[in-house]
Amino acid sequence: MTAEGGRRITAGELAALTGGRLVGSADVAVDGVAPLDRAGPSDLAFLVTRRYLPYFQRSQAAIVLCQPQFAEEAGGPACRVIVSDPQVALLAVLPVLYPEPAWTPGVHPSVVIGARSVWEDPVAIDPHAVLGEGVRLGRNVRIGAGCVLGDGVQIGDDVRLYPHVVCYSGTVIGNRVIAHAGVRLGSDGFGYIRGQGEALARKIPHIGRCIIGDDVEIGANTTIDRGSIDDTMIGAGTKVDNLVQVGHNVRIGARCMIAGQVGIAGSTHVEDDVIMAGQVGIVDHLRIGRGARITVRGGVIGDVEAGATVSGFPARAHREFLRAQAALYRLAQIVDPLEALVGGANEPKR
Repeated sequence: MTAEGGRRITAGELAALTGGRLVGSADVAVDGVAPLDRAGPSDLAFLVTRRYLPYFQRSQAAIVLCQPQFAEEAGGPACRVIVSDPQVALLAVLPVLYPEPAWTPGVHPSVVIGARSVWEDPVAIDPHAVLGEGVRLGRNVRIGAGCVLGDGVQIGDDVRLYPHVVCYSGTVIGNRVIAHAGVRLGSDGFGYIRGQGEALARKIPHIGRCIIGDDVEIGANTTIDRGSIDDTMIGAGTKVDNLVQVGHNVRIGARCMIAGQVGIAGSTHVEDDVIMAGQVGIVDHLRIGRGARITVRGGVIGDVEAGATVSGFPARAHREFLRAQAALYRLAQIVDPLEALVGGANEPKR
């Protein structure tokens, strides 16, 4: 994909930028980044594993970021920058080729601003946003079109809220937070007391806050409930994908990675550095230990020890889950002979 504005960078500049070793001409230039199989003669590509060697050997890329083991690989583009981790190297390259567009400070005339709401310039507040009473914004905050910030919401510095983010009253957001379109922060959790007989369930008032730590990123259409009588908290550096539901009173530690469609029920405590793959479900009042890994579609109904990797439903040790699956597949192979044997044994004797 070609960078906007026609920015070009040479192989020599790439090597200096990434701390890599150049193989080939320093004058070869690129203006975009693309996968090996779709890269053209003005693109940078990268090769991480041997699995992609066939694409590399046929690639039309101008320059390829390679690991040392591929420095002398036959075939493929001749111009290579050798680095220990091409994906990490891209983190230095992408902002140069694709610089973030400059933003213009200002408050659109259609914005509704409640009494005692204040901010530190510069800020940008886009059309039809609504700020309740007593809202506080830090410096370099960008509020997208149609966002709604309830009374008393507090937002730190360098925060970006994309369009249609809603922060209920009681939401506190730290510094350098990104919330993508449709995020809902601080709504009431699912807390009710069942009625007797045909009596209606009674709603439990939610008086806790929703606190988002520094350097958190929250994906589109994710919802994070406020606490009922405690606070819901997301720790610093945690990254939350799209369509995730975090229940009331949940506490998530620092640097966690939570993939799409995860659901975490109320009052669960997730410690630091936990990884949850897509569609993980966690019941309420559990503790997920530090550094634990929960694989895709894992259903957690009990505490998970620190550093453990669990899979399946109900979630169990990953190795145990794989053994159980293997045994099940082997069992499937003998079902027909077993049924024939049982059926023969049950036939009446003549």
